[in-house]
Amino acid sequence: MSGVDELCELTAVEAAGLIRGREIASAELVEACLRRIEQVNGQVNAIVTLTAERALDAAARADADLGAGRPWGPLHGLPVAHKDLVDTAGVRTTYGSRLYAEHVPDQDALIVRRMRAAGAISIGKTNTPEFGTGSHTVNEVFGATRNPYDTAKSAGGSSGGAAAALATGMVPLADGSDMGGSLRNPASFCNVAGLRPTPGLVPSPTAGTAAWYTLAVSGPMARTVADLALLLGAMAGFDPASPVTIPGDGSAFTSFRGERGPADGRALAGLRVAWSPDLGGLPVDPETAAVTATAPGVFERLGARVERVDPDLSGADDAFRTYRAWYYALAYGDLPLDELAENVRWNIAAGREVTAADLARAERLRTALFRRMSGFWAQYDVLIAPVSQVPPFPVEQPYVDTVAGVAMPDYLAWMRSAYWISVLHAPAASVPCGFTPGGLPVGVQIVGPPYGDLGVLRAASAFEAATEHGARRPSLPG
Repeated sequence: MSGVDELCELTAVEAAGLIRGREIASAELVEACLRRIEQVNGQVNAIVTLTAERALDAAARADADLGAGRPWGPLHGLPVAHKDLVDTAGVRTTYGSRLYAEHVPDQDALIVRRMRAAGAISIGKTNTPEFGTGSHTVNEVFGATRNPYDTAKSAGGSSGGAAAALATGMVPLADGSDMGGSLRNPASFCNVAGLRPTPGLVPSPTAGTAAWYTLAVSGPMARTVADLALLLGAMAGFDPASPVTIPGDGSAFTSFRGERGPADGRALAGLRVAWSPDLGGLPVDPETAAVTATAPGVFERLGARVERVDPDLSGADDAFRTYRAWYYALAYGDLPLDELAENVRWNIAAGREVTAADLARAERLRTALFRRMSGFWAQYDVLIAPVSQVPPFPVEQPYVDTVAGVAMPDYLAWMRSAYWISVLHAPAASVPCGFTPGGLPVGVQIVGPPYGDLGVLRAASAFEAATEHGARRPSLPG
């Protein structure tokens, strides 16, 4: 096996097995990924800082250690990319902000250390909007990331660089983060898989600033659900620096391999599925709605009991916006506003208006929502719904201002199908669901109860195996 295409289309699980079996070398895989980056990155702008020499040196060490009987871990020799919000020692980390355009951290973030300890080889950094603000990946340092299925369209965000890199085979695994949909929206837009884990399962990206804040999480992105689980296993685990950390390690995820194909038949027999096409009345683009409407039938064929249900998510919008605004004022309020992008300034300004009464109201609303959803989860094992309310939109457009003929009041509103779920303290996956008539990807969102991450992965894997939508790769010149 030596062709770039063949190597770059391997799943992470497949590649890890071939490396352990000495059928391919880590250096061979890393070199193939670097060639793929050279071929296609200029068309999508996914990898913004490349660490080719470091990666090749690390791959040579990985091969030598494996030859000497010293395997590093479940990700041994696998190339990965880190979101440009994540600190990487000695490697430029800009946070998508011109204020940090030349910033080089002296320490790795904890998830970077964990991935490296599991054997991963960093190949570079992926693009993100400034401080991860918004579901469209564009910034003043590197520009916009383009959708590999149509480079005139957005790759989503804020982990858009990661999603585009995965879809084009530049890397088999990438990390991302999610406050209002940033692991799920770009996965939906780029026909890959992303998981927002239960808060506390993976070390919090805000632990150093707001340790109790649970809207923002780090998580895995990949081309398959089994690969998601493999990376999650390396990222997850108890973190004594976090007051909301979950005890244990990621071993249950590392060993997860998912469904093997449609021949498994009724893989989800007895699963109780709530299907909500619009989460209780949100506007959804007709093309997105048509694609996601195919999901309930797939679950039924897999043996699940599907019921059309709209969960009562009242209060989710107010709670999310209040907590988000408060966090932006806390985290970025001391930065020079005239040097920041418009969306960041907008969030900080909103945060400075938040009062104690606002926070008290948000806490009451979120508590009531959690209690209502506890009753919901007693009746259903998963909730399925659209990830995003629209398909990928023009890359020059700052944000979606109209959905299904309904004007959006601000740049956040079109993301409600994702950020309402963020308030639930629950795991949520985006899995490829199909394509619009114009060939643009659409994902389905699979949400589980808090701490039900493994159940979400099982449902997502069965859906993936039954549909095989994720196997359809983009066609880019080169």
